[in-house]
Amino acid sequence: MLELLPPLNDKNLPWLDVIHPIVVHFVIAMALISVVFDLIGVVTRRQNLFEVSFWNLLVATVAIFVAIIFGQVEAGLANPYGASRDILNIHSTIGWSLAGVLAVLTGWRYVVRQKDPTVLPSGFLVVDGLLAALVFTQVYLGDKLVWVYGLHTVPVVDAIRSGVIS
Repeated sequence: MLELLPPLNDKNLPWLDVIHPIVVHFVIAMALISVVFDLIGVVTRRQNLFEVSFWNLLVATVAIFVAIIFGQVEAGLANPYGASRDILNIHSTIGWSLAGVLAVLTGWRYVVRQKDPTVLPSGFLVVDGLLAALVFTQVYLGDKLVWVYGLHTVPVVDAIRSGVIS
C-alpha cells in the first residue's frame, strides 16, 4: 500500500511545499478580524460590522478543519526531534481545542444574530478574547516549530536523514 504514495521530497513531504501554514494564515486573519469587528461593532452599534464578523468566523471555522487535516499529515511527516516533539504535541492539542472553540463560537453567534443582530452578550466577548489568545499562542508555537526547530526545512530534513539529528 505504501508504494502507492508519492515519494517524499527534500522537505519530507509528498507534495511541493507545506500546505498547513498556507491554510492556517486564512484562519488566523479571519478569526482575529472577527474579534476586531466584534469590538468595533459593540462600540459603534453598526450591524454591518457584526455581519462581516459572523461570516469571517464561519469561514475560519471551516478553514481550521482543513488546516488541521494538513497539519496532522505534515506533523506525522515532520520527524520532530528534541523539544520540538513537545511543542508539536502542544500545538496539535491547542489546534484541536481552537477548532472546538471556533465551532462553538460560530454556533453561538448564529443563535445570537437570529435574536438581535446588533447586540452581542458580554460572555461572547469574553470568549472572543479567549479565541484571540489561543490564536496568538498557536502563532507563537507554529513560528517556533519552523523558525527555531526548522521542521520541514531542507537543512533539518537533510540532517535528520543523515542521522545528525535524532
